[in-house]
Amino acid sequence: MQQGSHHHLCLQLPITIITTTSSNQPPSCCGVKRRTRNMGFWLEVGHGNVEKKRRNTTMIVKIAVAVVGGFLGWVYMRIKPPPSKICGSLGGPPVTSPRVRLNDGRHLSYREWGVSKDEAKYKVIVSHGFNSSKDLQLPLSQELIEELQIYVLFFDRAGYGESDPHPKRTIKSEAFDIQELADKLQIGPKFYVIGLSMGAYAIWRASLIVPFVNYWWPCLPADLAKESFGLLLAQDRWTFRVAHYAPWLFQWWMNQKLFPSLSMLAGIMDMFSQSDLEFLKNLPPNSDDNQEKIRQQGDYESLYRDTMAGYGKWEFDPFDITNPWPDNNGAAHIWQGYEDKIIPYKINRFLSEKLPFVRYHEVPGRGHFLAFQDGICDEIFRALLVG
Repeated sequence: MQQGSHHHLCLQLPITIITTTSSNQPPSCCGVKRRTRNMGFWLEVGHGNVEKKRRNTTMIVKIAVAVVGGFLGWVYMRIKPPPSKICGSLGGPPVTSPRVRLNDGRHLSYREWGVSKDEAKYKVIVSHGFNSSKDLQLPLSQELIEELQIYVLFFDRAGYGESDPHPKRTIKSEAFDIQELADKLQIGPKFYVIGLSMGAYAIWRASLIVPFVNYWWPCLPADLAKESFGLLLAQDRWTFRVAHYAPWLFQWWMNQKLFPSLSMLAGIMDMFSQSDLEFLKNLPPNSDDNQEKIRQQGDYESLYRDTMAGYGKWEFDPFDITNPWPDNNGAAHIWQGYEDKIIPYKINRFLSEKLPFVRYHEVPGRGHFLAFQDGICDEIFRALLVG
């Protein structure tokens, strides 16, 4: 009886062990006891490994999500433009110059020079270049001003100086700003426009001094665009590529330290011709008194937006421009320094050959700052106003 009962327990134990592996009480049969201990040990260890592996996987996923989220946050903060410091706003720079209010609510700051607007025979609006403002000092002689009765209107382009930024700045918006500025100040139906360097990209029906060129214009032959683009410093080529292909990365590109960005802002002088270097060397000590005001609303709103608009995708191509003077009673003038290393001469020479309404003036021995040397400024104004 006792022996049969013992045998009965041995037969039932495997079932009990499998279904109740969490039991801590060993069975009484010696042979089964060894087996069930081994089975219980194996089952318990296997179950623990699965749970441990599951916990580790969950932890790794959480860490990965945190790392990726942190990285994306870091990237976002690097590519996100900083807050603007709008002139006249709370915490922004003060307004010290006269301004006009445009129809979209923005303000443009301006400066008048020469004879009074009411007495002027010729009225000229000047669009300044990159990293400049309405306070630029053109070496136009007082003699010519009085002889031709010239009124000159300088203005800060969007985001520069004391003019409000334009959140959707384009080539067309720049042109519309000039047109509306003239209307608000009642310049009259006839006036002239002079654009310097980057300030010329919106006024292809005016006098252009070393005018900006976009190397992605469809009208340019591929070999000419490649050759001219290759003359630029490598860091400038990459900067313009980012502005053209990935403008959303431009804020990061201009502030990262891994690669050099725009040479002009880095103080690299290799971009200047010999005549440009001589000009910079002879500048008076107080020539940059207003430099701090140029970018006071932020580099992004002034320099970066300017570059992205200029090197981005244009709404038109220079070859799309019809002749504004079909009766040949006017012309757009391009003044180009032969030694200019910032705006290589070949593209502007090519454009002038293809556009019949352009009069091309190529100045030998001069670079990007030709308008500020050797009385050339007087020549530019005289050619524009009286031919």
